[in-house]
Amino acid sequence: MMMTKVYLIRHGIAANREDYVEDDTQRPLTTEGVQKTGKIARRLRELGLQFDLILSSPLVRARQTAEVLQAAGLSQQVELSPHLAPEGMLLDWWNDRRNWRDYASLALVGHEPNLGHWTESLVWGEVRSRLVVKKASIMGVSLPESGSAIGRSELFLLAPPRFLL
Repeated sequence: MMMTKVYLIRHGIAANREDYVEDDTQRPLTTEGVQKTGKIARRLRELGLQFDLILSSPLVRARQTAEVLQAAGLSQQVELSPHLAPEGMLLDWWNDRRNWRDYASLALVGHEPNLGHWTESLVWGEVRSRLVVKKASIMGVSLPESGSAIGRSELFLLAPPRFLL
């Protein structure tokens, strides 16, 4: 088994919650959200990032973010994962790793507070609610080659959108 680099990416700027009270799962990216996410995706590509697979929350705004990343040439492959939905759990995603464990570079597109909490759990072994994850932010974590990743992973990237625009 190889070491996997996991990039946790929060979805871009989305429409107002108040406009989607009936069904928040359908809330899309705004025009500004698509444009800014596209600029960030192109910048990531310029920096040499490439993902073997992009896993995305099934919610519209996350799927659209994953599609923008794919369109920028960051990956050929996008799959939806229910574990990345707002109610998703890190341990469920980890236990489902047989589907991605052979990838060297994996992007996870999801939501807050999950992504911040997942990153904290992977690095520190517990949720501390200290990471601020702005929309279209990216965090990079190296998972250990074997055993549990909880509390044993290394944070190597934490970039808010303003550093990538």
